Amino acid sequence: MTIASHLQELRRKHEHLSETVEREQRSPGADAMTIATLKKQKLKLKEEMTRLQQG
Repeated sequence: MTIASHLQELRRKHEHLSETVEREQRSPGADAMTIATLKKQKLKLKEEMTRLQQG
């Protein structure tokens, strides 16, 4: 897997997590722990994307 394709996959996962977080936050019975976990996963993906882009 090339770095470019890996970055593309990470972006796709990050976008999916963003959509999931938004959906959970709009849900009346939203679980704060679930949302926090999803946000942490998003942050880890973002950090990995930044690291790969910097070389």
